[in-house]
Amino acid sequence: MIAYLMLEVRRTLRDSGFVIFGVGMPVAMYLLFSNLVLDGGDQRAETTVSLMVGMAAYGALGSALSVGTGLAEDRSLGWLRQLRLTPLAPSRVVAARALTGSVVVLPAIVAVLLAGGLVNHVALAPWQWGALLGLLWLGTAPFTLLGLGNGYRLSAQTTGVVNLVCGLGLSIVGGLWVPTDSFPDWLRALSSWTPTHRFAELGWSVTDGHAPHLITALTLAGWLALFAGYALRSYRVCTRTA
Repeated sequence: MIAYLMLEVRRTLRDSGFVIFGVGMPVAMYLLFSNLVLDGGDQRAETTVSLMVGMAAYGALGSALSVGTGLAEDRSLGWLRQLRLTPLAPSRVVAARALTGSVVVLPAIVAVLLAGGLVNHVALAPWQWGALLGLLWLGTAPFTLLGLGNGYRLSAQTTGVVNLVCGLGLSIVGGLWVPTDSFPDWLRALSSWTPTHRFAELGWSVTDGHAPHLITALTLAGWLALFAGYALRSYRVCTRTA
């Protein structure tokens, strides 16, 4: 399984589209918003930190969902049928895909955090940088499972479109691009229950100097269970129809 995992990671990281849109775009958006859009008011430093977390979460979200897009493309090429002819157990194939998602999210997170520290001079304690990286990394698990569910259930073209809509929709409603304080009340209430908002809250809590709230962890755990069930159901449907 390790060899298969390394193969999938190398394939993903060698994809120029992944590097440009999965890693380069979140960094570019962060630098653009933080240096050209924000004014120089008293809240600029705080907003720059908040935006850094939001864009790191946005980049990680896109990378996690892209694993499902690659999976759907493999299905269309017959790669999954070829894997069934190998001694590799189906459960290990699924596990390797999920682990691939947990690896490929790291470049986007690290790149945005480096941009925050080196370009925008965001100052955090060493433990905050470490906790921020670790929590954002662990928090991508629900989105990897959502992407896998789409990849197992939908066609390659449909998966790409659905993942794009999911990524943009969840990012905007979850407040990763714009602070939810500017949302109307009904949208702010809806945003608080989205997985993306709770995912980013893991990072925002660290930059505020405290541990994530219990309700944040429980909400994310609920989304993790929901998307895991969706991925498992989609995999079973895929194996019956492929």
